[in-house]
Amino acid sequence: MMSTEVVKNTQNASCPRPEHPQPQFERANWRNLNGEWQFEMDFGVSGRDRKLYEAEALKNTIIVPFCPESSLSGVGYKDFMNCVWYRREVELPEAWVKGVKEENGAVRLHFGAVDYKSYIYVNGQLVKEHVGGYSSFDVDIERYIGADGKVVITVCAEDDNRHMNQPRGKQSEKFYSWGCDYTRTTGIWQTVWMEYLPAARIESIQVYPDIENGSVRISAILTGSGELRVEASYEGRKMGEAVGKSNGGQKDVILELAEKHLWEPGAGRLYDLKLTYGADTVSSYFGLRSVRLDGMKFLINGVSVFQRLVLDQGFYPDGVYTAPSEEALIRDIQISMDAGFNGARLHEKAFEPRFLYHCDRMGYLVWGEHANWGLKLWDHEGLAIFLPEWIELVKRDFNHPAIIGWCPFNETWDALGKRQYDVILKTVYQTTKALDPTRPCIDTSGNYHVVTDIFDLHDYDQNPETFRARYDRFVTEGVLEDRLSSRQTYRGEASFISEYGGIKWDIDGGIESWGYGNAPKTEEEFLERYRGLTWALLENEKFFGFCYTQLYDVEQEKNGLYTFSRVPKFDMRILKEINSKQAAIERK
Repeated sequence: MMSTEVVKNTQNASCPRPEHPQPQFERANWRNLNGEWQFEMDFGVSGRDRKLYEAEALKNTIIVPFCPESSLSGVGYKDFMNCVWYRREVELPEAWVKGVKEENGAVRLHFGAVDYKSYIYVNGQLVKEHVGGYSSFDVDIERYIGADGKVVITVCAEDDNRHMNQPRGKQSEKFYSWGCDYTRTTGIWQTVWMEYLPAARIESIQVYPDIENGSVRISAILTGSGELRVEASYEGRKMGEAVGKSNGGQKDVILELAEKHLWEPGAGRLYDLKLTYGADTVSSYFGLRSVRLDGMKFLINGVSVFQRLVLDQGFYPDGVYTAPSEEALIRDIQISMDAGFNGARLHEKAFEPRFLYHCDRMGYLVWGEHANWGLKLWDHEGLAIFLPEWIELVKRDFNHPAIIGWCPFNETWDALGKRQYDVILKTVYQTTKALDPTRPCIDTSGNYHVVTDIFDLHDYDQNPETFRARYDRFVTEGVLEDRLSSRQTYRGEASFISEYGGIKWDIDGGIESWGYGNAPKTEEEFLERYRGLTWALLENEKFFGFCYTQLYDVEQEKNGLYTFSRVPKFDMRILKEINSKQAAIERK
C-alpha cells in the first residue's frame, strides 16, 4: 500500500471497517474479523464462573467493531453493562495451519481496543488478559489451534466507570449524557484482526528521522536469525536501502536518503518503507521532520509554527467512539482544515491508528492524549492503573509524524475532597520523556501542572476585551495571569491557551443544550466574539498556539463549529480567514 494514497473504503454488511487498522505495520497475510459476532450481556459479572467461554453459543449478535451502545452495532443498549461477552468461530487458511506445523510460524490475534478489562479465550482456554480500554494488544494463538484449523474466539470485557478505578474519558458516569460527558463505550470498539507470521519475523520498529543529515534510523525488534533489509521510496522512486544481519533482539540500521522531502503542516510528504527479514515482509512509512522548543517558540523542522488547533473529541452519532467508515476519519480532518485549523488536540481519548495515519498523510498536527477523567489521582493506585496503558499508547503511536507532543492528562481536578498526588504526574512525565525524548510533553493540560515542558492554560472568558487584557500583560509585564496560581507555578516555559472559546451556538434550539458562558444572540455576534478571542492569541507574541473548543457538537454540548452530524454552522471561509491571520510569534 502506498502511504500517500487514500484507501477507498469497501465497507459492506459482512465486514464493516475492512481497511487494515495499522498502516504503519502492515503485512499482506492478514484477515479482518469485523462483522457479526455472537454477543451476550452479563449483568451479574458471573459469566466466567458459569464458564461462558465454553458455551456453544451466546444469546444475541452484535456487529463488531461497534460498541453495544451504538446504533451501528445492532444493539443500541444505553444503560450500564458491567460485563459483556463475544464469540466467533473462525476457520484459518490452510496455508497458516501448514506454516504453524511445518515452519514454526505464528498466528497473532489483534484487538485495536476493548473497554475495559479483557479476558481472551481461544477454544475454551484463557490466552490473554489485558487492562485498558484504549490501547491495542495481541496474543499468539498457534498452540491453541485445533487439528482442523478451526478456532473459537471468546472475549469477556468488564467495564464499570463509576468507581474511579479506570480512565473513562468523556464517557458519562451517570445514566444520561450530561454537560460535557457523553454516551459510554463498552467492550470491543476497534477492529479485531489476525495475521500469520513466519518463524523469523519483525516484531516492531521505531523510526528516528534525521532531517539535518537526510537519513533515518530504524530500530527493529526481531525474532529469529536473518538479514534485515530496509528500503525507502518516495512517490515510487527509490530513496535508499540498508541491510544488517541479526540473531534476534534489537537491530538498528541507518538509511541514507537520496532526496530530502520534509513533512510539514499541510504537506504530509510521506516516505514508503519496506522491511524484509527472512520470509517476513512489513510495509510501513515515515515522515522526515523534527520538533523542538526554542524559548517561547515551537519549531517544526527549525521553523516557528503557530499551532491553530481545535478540540476533537472523537465521537460519532451512530458509532459513538468508532467512526462508521474510513471516510468519516478523513472528513473530520478535512472539515477542520476547511475552517483554517492546522491540527487538533485529540481530547480525552486515544484515537485509532488509522485516524493518525490520515493525520500523517494530510500534514495535520495532533497531540497524543489519554482519557484520564474518571480515574482517582490521589494515591499510588492511580499511577498503577494509568501508567501501563499510557506506556502501551506511547509505544504504539511513537512513529506518527503528525503527533508533535504528548499530553497524558487533562485537567486533573481534585475529587471527593482529595488533592491530586503530584508524584503521579511527575512519574508519568518522566516515563514519557524516557520513552520518547524527541517530543515535548505536557504533564496535564490546564491544571494542575507539576513538571512540564509547556505551561498551557484553559480560559473560557467570553469577553474578548478582558480576555485580551489578561494575556497582554504576559507581553508587557512578563506576567502570565493564572487563576490557578495557588496550585501551579509558571517557570518561564513555552506557553499557549489550549482551551478557549466554547461559544454556544445551537442551531437546533434544544432547551437541554450546553455550552460555555452566555450564548450570542446573532451569527454576527458569534463571529465578532470568535474573532476577538482568537486574534487576542494570534497577536500575542509569547504564545505559540491556541486550541478552540470545539470542532463539532457532541450530543448535548452545542459549542461546535459544526453540528454533531458535521454540518457547518457558519460560512467556513469566514472562520478560515479569522484563523489564518499571521501570528505575532511567527514574525519575531
